[in-house]
Amino acid sequence: MNPIEERVCINCQTPLIHRYLWATGNLAANISPETQVAERYEVIKQQIWLDTQPGLPAETLQDLPKAVIPYLKLYQQHLHLPQVYGFAVSEDGGNILLLENAPIDATGNLYPTITDAWEQATALRQVYWLWQILQLWQPLAEQRVEQSLLIPDNLRVQGWCVRLLELYPTQTDEKLSLPDLAQSWQPWLALAQPQVAQSLQNIVEQMCDRTVNLEKITTQLNTLLLSTAGELPLSLQVVGATDIGTELTQNEDTCYPSTDEPYDPLIPRLSMVCDGIGGHQGGEVASQMAVQSLKLQIPALLAEVAEQTEPVAPKLLQEQLEASLRVVNNLICYRNDEQKRQGRERMATTLVMALQLPQRIATISGWQSDNAHELYLANIGDSRAYWITRNYCQLLTVDDDVAWREVRYGRSLYRQALQRLDATALTQALGTKDAESLRVTIQRFIIDEEGLLLLCSDGLSDNDWVENSWQDFAIPVLSGELSLAEAVQNLINLANQKNGHDNTSVVLTLCRLSKEYLVPVTSLTSSVEIVETETPAVEETDLAESSQALLDLDLTAEAIPVPISTPVKKPHRRKKPVVLVGGLLALLVGSTTLGLLAWWRFNPQTFQQACQKLPQPVQSVCPQNQ
Repeated sequence: MNPIEERVCINCQTPLIHRYLWATGNLAANISPETQVAERYEVIKQQIWLDTQPGLPAETLQDLPKAVIPYLKLYQQHLHLPQVYGFAVSEDGGNILLLENAPIDATGNLYPTITDAWEQATALRQVYWLWQILQLWQPLAEQRVEQSLLIPDNLRVQGWCVRLLELYPTQTDEKLSLPDLAQSWQPWLALAQPQVAQSLQNIVEQMCDRTVNLEKITTQLNTLLLSTAGELPLSLQVVGATDIGTELTQNEDTCYPSTDEPYDPLIPRLSMVCDGIGGHQGGEVASQMAVQSLKLQIPALLAEVAEQTEPVAPKLLQEQLEASLRVVNNLICYRNDEQKRQGRERMATTLVMALQLPQRIATISGWQSDNAHELYLANIGDSRAYWITRNYCQLLTVDDDVAWREVRYGRSLYRQALQRLDATALTQALGTKDAESLRVTIQRFIIDEEGLLLLCSDGLSDNDWVENSWQDFAIPVLSGELSLAEAVQNLINLANQKNGHDNTSVVLTLCRLSKEYLVPVTSLTSSVEIVETETPAVEETDLAESSQALLDLDLTAEAIPVPISTPVKKPHRRKKPVVLVGGLLALLVGSTTLGLLAWWRFNPQTFQQACQKLPQPVQSVCPQNQ
């Protein structure tokens, strides 16, 4: 009854779901537009179908075909790969595989191929696209679908992001190799931007040498990517707020920065949202412990990276961020153990954290830049991150819940798993178990376009209100018609109106790449940094008296040295690389002491118990042994 261009129902004003699907295979390719399939799907264009009944579960098969498994196993690559939606039965009885999250825009059109978009792309974007393809090579090869990266028409681009239309099984008995990938890149090199053309040609020539490994190529392409990004200016403006909601009596959320946040040199580099679990006597404590601990740990990493003369590898930086999160996890976990909290009584917290890491880099023009535009994003639980521009809204994170667990193990399609009663139950949170069982997701992005980074708790993201409402706040902010503080307040009001059953935390970071927005201030690393901050007037809820007694921590910088720690590890765990860049080796050694010192200060009794479980080399840096 609704015209296809409408966003809300003309009768009840409910947001309309326009779920466009990619129908795979020759059977689907031969079905003409304007045909209705299975009394449900309307064929919009060749192989592009609209589900006219998106509120109903799609048909599935009792035994999942072998071709479906790679989609499930690669679910963490959701930014780049489609997911299986279900099946449709054609008139001749054949099963047609339907994919959601395909590179189809909001009007039912495919995004352009990388070949079509290549010549108009900036030098940075060209390198960034190739970087993403290279990062996908190994995970796709492990599932024997790397052939998917060699088919030009299969590679689509949505702004910065490379997206695949579908997965194609590799037909040869042997795995494809880097020379095969290099060969597929050759047609683009002739049209590469002059600033990067020769460097890309050198990298591709090395890829054709079968003695060169993936790690070496990755290092060289990463250096070129950072050097190209460093040419651009970067302005960051951040606003955060948390709100109790309309139904609860206590706020278990914590965000950073937040209302009335005192000046902190970490702003706007660091932003976080934590959603506490365990009731007002624990959830709010866990979320505050996580935020305050990370605020103490991150400066050491930033300071050490600033001293490096060569780019620090993304893998090493991801390992250090994971180590920090493991320290936070164990702080909360041992507090639970100390207070003999069991089962649902154990306090814990979700976390989504963004760190814009201003790594110094020699640019492709030969001058020294103070910022390579790297953004690291960590998430545990169901607090989310979105990247939003004038043209699209991208969900960057995957919830750690039962539904996605079933997908990860290859046991169920996502839409099928959502029918479970426990589908949204969390499978990961900081503090529930020892860090050995923690599975942290950390992603690295390059900021190559203007946009908004939104971090939020499920008080806002539940029921897809971000996806349904992003245009209402993002476009006015990016156009200068709405301040960031007003946008944050509007989002909190929307959450209270639509999802008032929960607390809500929102942190918005506005990223600009234009010199007109530059505001120089002195940064944490004593270099000139381009930052700007403001805070909205949203009332902050104090901790309950009982929870304040639980927290009872002196977390000032003067009281506790800045920690950045490695995980608590058992001897049989895989060791981290021992060959590190310059002073990062000292960071790994020294930061272990700092992280353990913070733990010792927080919980001296449980710390002593934990130290007895550590390998002997780590025990040697325990504060009580120094």
